[in-house]
Amino acid sequence: MAGTALRRRLTWQTAKVRTVIDETASVRTITLDVPDWAGHQAGQHLDIRLTDEDGYVAERSYSIASAPGEAVAITVERLDDGEVSPYLTDELRAGDDLELRGPIGGYFVWEPGDGGPLLLLAGGSGIVPLRAILRHRDRTSSTVPVRLLYSSRTLDDLIYRAEVDQPASGVEVIYTLTRSHPPDWSGYTRRVDAALLGEVAWPAAAMPLAYICGPTSFVEAVSQILVQSGYPAERVKTERFGATGGT
Repeated sequence: MAGTALRRRLTWQTAKVRTVIDETASVRTITLDVPDWAGHQAGQHLDIRLTDEDGYVAERSYSIASAPGEAVAITVERLDDGEVSPYLTDELRAGDDLELRGPIGGYFVWEPGDGGPLLLLAGGSGIVPLRAILRHRDRTSSTVPVRLLYSSRTLDDLIYRAEVDQPASGVEVIYTLTRSHPPDWSGYTRRVDAALLGEVAWPAAAMPLAYICGPTSFVEAVSQILVQSGYPAERVKTERFGATGGT
């Protein structure tokens, strides 16, 4: 109900596409000039609205990929049967207009004052809001230690790979590839399970803050494992591709 009420208070506005960058064969980052943007927090999202020539309207929510103070950006994965993502990833060009409203959400957010250590767990395109958190930490010169566990189907499916491969001081990145991997791959090669988390997660005694984003099955499994291992439920924050909540 709270999310619905918030959307009703927000106003649709027209943004101008500044740049489009292909991250992978099916993923694109879109940077926007938003004239009346009030600012956002790391971890929030926004709504995009498309209207066709017949008046049909489609709306989708996308995590904000940029840190507070940076130009607003979203990263979109193309779904072949989608109504919105094929246009955003294949047809949209710099200079085009795009309707949006936001920012939205106050649960899956992080500020330096929230402390840490941070355990960030991404499944596929769930890396998007976690990238905003990492950038915010860097821009604010926070020294909170971070471990990022990023699960992807293949090496080619990793989003922001060049950026994530060069983490800031105090940030440790762990990859796991679940479908295929190169012969010389030195990272993990299995789905995220209790054994893997037992190896890479902060111990519960360190009182970490966990942020989990990805497909529903990934989020539910990982959050359950963390809570069962002793993480306080209120310190495990989840986002299931647009839906936020506790464990």
